[in-house]
This record gives sequence, structure tokens and C-alpha cells, in this order.
Amino acid sequence: MKDGHIHTPFCPHGSKDSLKDYIEKAIQLGYQSMTFTEHAPLPESFSDPVPDKDSGMSSHDVPDYLKEIKQLKYEYRKDIEINAGFEVDYIEGYEKETEKFLNEYGPELDDSILSVHFLKGAEQWYCIDFSTSMFQAALNDFGSIYSLYERYFQTLYKSMEAELGKYKPTRIGHMTLIRKFQLLYPSPDRWETMAGDLMKYVKEMNYSLDYNGAGTQKPHCLETYPPIHLAREASSMGIPLVYGSDAHTASGLKQGYEHIDVDLLHSSR
Repeated sequence: MKDGHIHTPFCPHGSKDSLKDYIEKAIQLGYQSMTFTEHAPLPESFSDPVPDKDSGMSSHDVPDYLKEIKQLKYEYRKDIEINAGFEVDYIEGYEKETEKFLNEYGPELDDSILSVHFLKGAEQWYCIDFSTSMFQAALNDFGSIYSLYERYFQTLYKSMEAELGKYKPTRIGHMTLIRKFQLLYPSPDRWETMAGDLMKYVKEMNYSLDYNGAGTQKPHCLETYPPIHLAREASSMGIPLVYGSDAHTASGLKQGYEHIDVDLLHSSR
């Protein structure tokens, strides 16, 4: 039982559950391995489009975050494998700042994720999973649901193509996050073709995918990222799948696990 996508009390939009709370809960659930992947600090020159400016952890907290994980790795070394990592945002145009961050802290990391949350419209940026109102605003800006999805998948391509240095993560986070509100905003025709083409590139690049359970808990999504049929297609292509709870509370560990095809995880090890 491995969970490769877990948040922490260092997340400004998460909970105050301690790292020990997460670890003890993971042990109780039978985890053998867990990776803490806190939202990396956003580039200093980037203006977070969410109202509270809380999409990433504070850069001032990074040393404490890594120090605490290192201490707990030793303390729990006989009970569970604990990995230190980040969920790194790919933000188009901010590659150099992201690379600088990874070069600074990469040597201390065991495992990380590369995700896309932010898309730039005609005049402003949007965090596409923040709220239905921000999703609607992005939809208005891009002009159609097809154009919005197209830009999202194009940005995922760019994240894999980007020069982010030797410590760049090679696991794509929640590749179908654009579907978080799909029950309110139905996906366009051919979105599965976009996703399938992206997976071909994931395979070509020898990347892996975050098989994320969080979407099953979102009332307007109710499916994993990616959904099970795409996860099976990815596995059949030989793309490694790593389960991620995307937990922002200790109680969120193992969320959505009952909705995934566990055999896909076994076959990707």
C-alpha cells in the first residue's frame, strides 16, 4: 500500500493535522509507503489568482518542512517508508523560477509530482479547480468548454516538455483535474481523445501518472483522476500508475481507494 500524494499542515488551504497524525493514520490503514507532496511555493513573481493567495506553501516554511520530514523518517523507519517531496506547479512562463527552486531543494527530495492548476486566459490567470465561479470565469474567457480543455491538455504537454532541471518531477498529478466540475460543466466531445493523446506522450517521455482518489469526494466530479477506463488504458500502454489520496487531512488518507482498480497498481510496480 503506497500513497504518493499527501498534503500536510504546511498547506495554507489544508488542515492543521500534524505530520505525525498523518503517519499514525497511514500505519493504521496498513500503508507501507507514503510521500508527503506539499504544494511547493509559487514563483515569487507570479500572482496567485485565488482570493486568499494560499495555493502554495510559504517559501519560508520549506526548510522546516523538510527538516521535520527527515526527523520523522528516522523516528518511524521501522514502521513505514516516508518520502519527502513536493507537488510542483507548472506555470507557463515561470519555468526559470521553478527550476531554481528545484535545484535548491531537489537533493533533499525522494519523490515529487508535477501538476497543472493554473491557466492563463486573455487577460488573467485562473486556478481551474478552485471554485465553480472561477471555472465559469475561465470558461467565459476561453470562449468554450472545448477551448478550455484544449488549453489544459496543451499545458500538460508543455509541463512535460519544459526545462526544469535535473530534479524535475516525472509523475503527472491528477491529469484529468479539468473534470473536477464535470457534472455541472459536461466535458466536450473528443475530450477523451485529448486525454488519450496526452497519455501517448506520457509513455513516450517515460513519465508516470498520479492515480488520484480525491475526485471521488468532490460532489461535481465523483470519479478518480483519471477515471477508471483511462487508467486501464494507461496501464495497458505500460504507464506506471501511483495511487494518490491527495489528502489534505489525516482522515483523507486512502480516499477514493475503493474506486480504483488496484490491479493496475500491482501491474505498474
